[in-house]
Order: sequence, then structure tokens, then C-alpha cells
Amino acid sequence: MSEKKILIVDDARELARALTVRLKSEGFRVEVAYDAIQGMAAAVSNPPDLIVLDLRLPGGSGYDILEKLKMMPATCDVPVVVFTASGQAGAAKALELGAAAYLTKPCESKVLITAIKDALETKPALPGEQDLLG
Repeated sequence: MSEKKILIVDDARELARALTVRLKSEGFRVEVAYDAIQGMAAAVSNPPDLIVLDLRLPGGSGYDILEKLKMMPATCDVPVVVFTASGQAGAAKALELGAAAYLTKPCESKVLITAIKDALETKPALPGEQDLLG
């Protein structure tokens, strides 16, 4: 199995750097975008296997990004783990829009890694992929 690519969309640079190091130690390839516009462009131009998305971003709302990603054929099946300091108030909306998980900052890195791995495992198979597995 090839390395899975994770896109982190978060304006908290120190957190994004720390998360990048942790994810790379788990065998993931990581790309980081620090605002909504960069995040959307990175997700669409070269869709990752999973997106870790903050809700409060310069240039736009994480909710808007999530909604757009779930409507586009190239990204609709990419799992999105919302990782935000916005508290639990937005959890229902994020999950309704299609987030695979909703975690609030701060949380232990192992909790976030587990959510990422779980979301990747439950990602829907592409047509024909089941034939290869089965």
C-alpha cells in the first residue's frame, strides 16, 4: 500500500508543523495549507486521501470548504476530519455537511491519529477497487 496523503488546512502554523511531524512519523505524506483559498486549491488540484480541516480560517469558513468539497466529484469521497478550537457547538453542522469526524483543540495527538486512521479505513471503495481486495 502506498503512503496516504493528508492535507492539513489550518492557520495555526506551529500546530500544523507539529501535526506534520507526527503524521510523517506514522508513515503519511503531508501537505499544509494555511488559509481557505490555499486549502481549497490544494484539495481540488491534487486530491489527498484525507483532509484535516480547521473551521476558522483566513479567506473563508471551514464549513464552506467542507460543503464545496462534498459537492465536487473529484473530492466528494475524500474523508474530512474537522479539527477546530470552535468547541462542540459546530459538531452537528460539520457532521451534517459530511465530516468523517469532529475533534476540538486541544486534543492528544493519538486521538487525532486514531480518527484519521478510522476515517481512512471507512473511506468508500472506488468502483473496481473491491474486485482487487476480494
